[in-house]
Amino acid sequence: MSAPTSEAGLPPGTGKVVAALVFGALTPLLDSTIVTVALHDLSTALGTGASTIQWVTTAYILMMGAAVPVTGWAQARFGARRVWIVSLLLFVAGSVLCAFAPEVGTLIAARVVQGAGAGMIMPLMQSMALQFVGTDVPQALMGKLIATISLPMALGPILGPVIGGVILHWLDWRWIFLVNVPLIAVALVLALLWIPAELTSGATGGTGADGATGKATKPRLDVLGLVLLVPGLVGILLGLSQISSTGGVGHLSVILPLIAGLLLTTVFVVRALRSTSSSLVDLRLLRYRPLATASVLMTANGALLYSAMFLLPLFFQQVRGTGVLAAAFLMVPQGVGALVSRALATRGAARIGAANTAAIAFGITALATVPLALADASTSSWWLGVVLFIRGCGVGALMVAPMMVAYRGLKPTEVPHATVITRTLQQIGSSFGVAVTAVVMEWTAEHSGSDATDSVLTGFHVAFWCVAALSLAALPVTRILPDVRDSAVRAARGRSAQDEGLEVDDRG
Repeated sequence: MSAPTSEAGLPPGTGKVVAALVFGALTPLLDSTIVTVALHDLSTALGTGASTIQWVTTAYILMMGAAVPVTGWAQARFGARRVWIVSLLLFVAGSVLCAFAPEVGTLIAARVVQGAGAGMIMPLMQSMALQFVGTDVPQALMGKLIATISLPMALGPILGPVIGGVILHWLDWRWIFLVNVPLIAVALVLALLWIPAELTSGATGGTGADGATGKATKPRLDVLGLVLLVPGLVGILLGLSQISSTGGVGHLSVILPLIAGLLLTTVFVVRALRSTSSSLVDLRLLRYRPLATASVLMTANGALLYSAMFLLPLFFQQVRGTGVLAAAFLMVPQGVGALVSRALATRGAARIGAANTAAIAFGITALATVPLALADASTSSWWLGVVLFIRGCGVGALMVAPMMVAYRGLKPTEVPHATVITRTLQQIGSSFGVAVTAVVMEWTAEHSGSDATDSVLTGFHVAFWCVAALSLAALPVTRILPDVRDSAVRAARGRSAQDEGLEVDDRG
């Protein structure tokens, strides 16, 4: 029996549930951008060098990557709302520990606690919203839902750097962490009031449920999968982060974790694809073409978004001589563009298809990156603002169009695994994008043969050209992204399942 629906075609209380989830997910995304702009101040206040203070962000990223794979299992085992509340408590506890850290080692350890909470919050927000609403709602409603749950990713780059700059300008550095406390307190109250206690995975059979009765089961932890995947992802993310800090791939600190991570992850992938029992992450879902294609595009989007977030503040500060706060305000137009384009992308996907919408978005992102590859210290700030707004429109549309297709037709119990897959690939894409642009920028600056100022500018130009090329390279993948219409998605689901010998879900 399907859940009762409101007049709008959504389950009663959808607005409150989604609002509570989005508000809770916004704080970790704000925190990550706030701390990024504060690294120099943290280094000065704690009396440590750049190589050490970089671990404040690296430890956070690594722990986020380690926490994501266990989210689906924890949600099915303990219940979605319970895990959501624990994740929020972990994050706020880490924030308090960070604020009162007496030295950099304690701060890094506290960031690990923060990262554990943040790593579960983002995939939980997506999977809980999709499970509550359902994956087979009409496309217009799905578009509105995806646009709403992508809101934190759009607001984070807008508000985070500005909030961080204001705090650092007027207050002590400890407030960049204490600001999380009242926000998470509100998120906890909203979770207790608005998110139903019975909102758990395993509501309708499938992975983690009894297929005969439809009753949820308590899945066992895939210990071997955990031992393989978590260290594997940490190794990959560590290696990629070390590329940007060491300036190349020819260092043992890059090679060893990358090779170890790739080997462990490869073993996990082979085992998960061959497994007939519950795996930590059900990679067999990648046989479903909409999810597989959307995952590739969301990985590319992560690279495009975070490579620019890495390059642009440095470009404004090193080439144009702006301060931290001014650079943060100059980044706002890109975030505003991402915010505005979400609604346009949902309408575009409904009218011309997700594939065409994604292709247009990649094209806009590539074209709007070109002026950045030609900009210098004399380029008008107004012109750069227009360019960044247009680029933000492209990146924002890329947040929405693939997600409108990725989860369509999946069973509720498959959604947590699908969100873990997409979130993990987005993180890897983000780290990869930052690593590649950092290496290209530094290598070009060192070998350009120009004076110091021109060399730095040349490094930025080549890095921006690489980002534009990445946007164009993703265009062919958009052509195999399925339509978002309900009938088309169900047909694609049926063909994929028949081809791979999977159970066909004929709901709808």
